[in-house]
Amino acid sequence: MVLQHVECEHLGVFEGLLIRRDISYRYVKLYEGESIPDLGPYSGVVLLGGPMNVYEEKEHPFLRQEDKLIKSALRRGMPLLGVCLGAQLIAKAAGARVYRGRQKEIGWYTLYLTPEAGSDRLFQGLNAEMTVFQWHGDTFDIPDGGVRLAGSSLFPNQAFLVGAAAYGLQFHVEVSAEMVREWVECYRDELAALSGSVDPEALLRDADRLAAGLNVNASRICENFVSLLK
Repeated sequence: MVLQHVECEHLGVFEGLLIRRDISYRYVKLYEGESIPDLGPYSGVVLLGGPMNVYEEKEHPFLRQEDKLIKSALRRGMPLLGVCLGAQLIAKAAGARVYRGRQKEIGWYTLYLTPEAGSDRLFQGLNAEMTVFQWHGDTFDIPDGGVRLAGSSLFPNQAFLVGAAAYGLQFHVEVSAEMVREWVECYRDELAALSGSVDPEALLRDADRLAAGLNVNASRICENFVSLLK
């Protein structure tokens, strides 16, 4: 099950990897009012990003539905992969605090894996440092009993494992260069408000230069997540 919060934030390069592995999946388009189905037929859940915040349940009632679904999945030990907003939703459902960071992190940044990530199933085969794409303003605490797996210089909590197989990734590993171009257009008002601190043209230039390397890491993470599905 793939929970999608806004049209421009989709599976990206993960989609082609799932197709090549013959893994069937279903988008649930929450932004179009689709209801979240029962977990029964599914072996895992991917929760994608979006511009809303986890604490905006009044404005986006589907966030409350997702919270219930995540808690149910955690009780079952079902594999979860949350990206950006998806990671924040998992953190919140697991009892951790989600809150606004001291500044927005938008662009290409170095990600540092923790020693614990070296033996983790999702991060197996990845280098201790890698360049990833970021687009967020909120952050989270690591849930009680969770394991911190990655950080950046601006946001120390960039990835975690909680429960049997629920992973939150604050960064965007799923993006292609084309997807970054799509987001620059989709979120042009946000970028305009940040004029002087974020350069859209630099985002695009760096995407053309760095996305291929990121896609290699996306392939490894996707393969590792698929191996958790039963």
